[in-house]
Amino acid sequence: MSFNIAIDGPAGAGKSSVARAAAKKLGYIYVDTGALYRAVGLKFLKSGADTALDCDISAVLKSTVVEIKFINGEQRVLLDGCDVSDEIRTPEASKMASAVSAKPEVRAFLLEMQRKAAADSNVIMDGRDIGTVVLPDADVKIYLTASPEVRAERRFKGTSVSYEAVLADIISRDSADMNREIAPLKKAEDAVLADTSDCGFDESVELIVKIIKERVG
Repeated sequence: MSFNIAIDGPAGAGKSSVARAAAKKLGYIYVDTGALYRAVGLKFLKSGADTALDCDISAVLKSTVVEIKFINGEQRVLLDGCDVSDEIRTPEASKMASAVSAKPEVRAFLLEMQRKAAADSNVIMDGRDIGTVVLPDADVKIYLTASPEVRAERRFKGTSVSYEAVLADIISRDSADMNREIAPLKKAEDAVLADTSDCGFDESVELIVKIIKERVG
């Protein structure tokens, strides 16, 4: 029997880093669904599209192959046969990921891939709609969040962008994610709220591990 853990939450909440560390502690596979959307976003960037996506979305998707591979327990993402795990982390790919994630065609394109990744293994999967749409029957659902100010402070460190610009981007992203028509960001009714505004990274990881252990042993 495999256990599925769904972690949702807003941008900058530390979902990916916390979920990855928690998965390592528990011996689970970590699936970063945001990376899949970033890969699709990268494909649209390479096709010459901008965030308005005034193009034939279905046609681009028909020529798109996104794959997940796990090497030594770490997820790598392939786009049309090429490993783009590093390339998808650019600001441009991030903005395009947000744009493509609002398109129902893209969400349908990636849905089964995400479910397949969770079918046969103990996984921790994070994203915006994992507990509400992708894995509605997940064994544990967690809504990981922190205040916009704290999330901006975490993202601001180590960048050349101003704190004010990062905070404005966080607030804008929250609004877009929560108010989109397709699979909006929200806390599943049966999800555990994990607010890490007052937690350091290690404390956040321990909180998530504690929640999971309490529910699946």
